[in-house]
Amino acid sequence: MRNLGRTLQRLRVLISKPSGFVGFFGVLFFVLMGIFGPLVIPSPKTDVDHIREGPSAQYLFGTDNNGKDVLLEILRGGADVLEIAFLTGILTTIIAVTLGSLAAYLGGSLDNAINAVANFLLTLPTFILLIVLSTVIRLDNPLLLAVLLSLLFWPSLMRTVRAQVLSLRERDYVEAARALDLGTRHIITQEILPNMASYIIINMIFVSTSAIYTMIGLIVLGFVPISIKNPNWGVLVNTASSAGAINNGSTALWLLAPVMTIALLQWFLIMLARSIEDTFNPRLKAGG
Repeated sequence: MRNLGRTLQRLRVLISKPSGFVGFFGVLFFVLMGIFGPLVIPSPKTDVDHIREGPSAQYLFGTDNNGKDVLLEILRGGADVLEIAFLTGILTTIIAVTLGSLAAYLGGSLDNAINAVANFLLTLPTFILLIVLSTVIRLDNPLLLAVLLSLLFWPSLMRTVRAQVLSLRERDYVEAARALDLGTRHIITQEILPNMASYIIINMIFVSTSAIYTMIGLIVLGFVPISIKNPNWGVLVNTASSAGAINNGSTALWLLAPVMTIALLQWFLIMLARSIEDTFNPRLKAGG
């Protein structure tokens, strides 16, 4: 109950700031849309009499090359994007925090081995590697893509977590816990990581934004044929771009609407991350 009360208090502080309010409720809106959109919003119907029409009272964002309502497709098309983004953020954070904490706290040969692997992965061109992998692995599952992105994204976050832990492990309360022989697991999970919570959450959000850009890029280029019942925003951008929607003023929203939706989600995520940093980073508050 104490932890729940503390969390609610921090949430109140966060949304009391304009940027935090906009970021939090903007991201919450997209999450709810991703979860409930496919359940409560009717699937757009093919209408051969209204193919590639511009915005109208009936179709606010126009229609695609099958006569489907673009607005309905956008409202139903966020589930895969959000699933991959947040799964990648969570998995990457778990890997990076675990390895970074162990490398910094235990040091020695384990630290050297983890850093060697991280340095090697950092030299690889992630996007190009994913394109190559897509030729031998069918990326038809959001979880599979999230796992692959996590295995490639963790080194950068691991290095920053390692640096933070190296600093925190010299604090008096960590020394006291070590003197009481509370064990490595307790010291890392109970003494060190809670003091990095806001930092970890911020980086998890930034990893999620990177995952969105990477996934959309792969889909638009045709390297991620994810099998889904409803097209996601990346598929909409792909089909609209292939059909030359941007060259026709009446159908431009077919392409621009999913692009603007992705950009709006990214803006909300960045606003939320910056607000968390401004609210819970004591160094920033002291400097302000």
